[in-house]
Amino acid sequence: MAIRYIRKIGDEVLRKKAKPVTEINSHVLTILDDMVQTMYLNDGVGLAANQIGVLRRLVVIDVGEGLLEFINPEIVYEEGEQVGAEGCLSIPGVVGEVKRPKKVKVKYLDREGKEREIEGEDLLARALCHEIDHLNGVLFIDKAIRFLDEEEKEQVKEV
Repeated sequence: MAIRYIRKIGDEVLRKKAKPVTEINSHVLTILDDMVQTMYLNDGVGLAANQIGVLRRLVVIDVGEGLLEFINPEIVYEEGEQVGAEGCLSIPGVVGEVKRPKKVKVKYLDREGKEREIEGEDLLARALCHEIDHLNGVLFIDKAIRFLDEEEKEQVKEV
């Protein structure tokens, strides 16, 4: 496992659409392992492969309920609406309010290539949407309703 460099806003790889993983092999599993280590080291709750310069449809998430890994994730259902603060490891220091679905259902492959489905609500739904957007070259700043000032960012940190 290795810590990977997180690409920052302005890097064109963040605006590119990631390609599907066609074969789950040791290389793909190593990328997932590296993504996990990189996400945790940087205190993130999610990381998409684009963010480390790999244009493959891979996502890792941990919203405090344990690690989740997704290969070729796809949102197949969404319901409701929520507005909340989001930040991004690729856009340090920026926090914005983004409207997302309250609940989503995502179809994906696990490490063994088995098709799975997960339902996420609230923070998990937000994280799934945020990371899958990354795979499509979309950043949260593209969807932000407004950006938080320094005082508001401090209040969010305290929560």
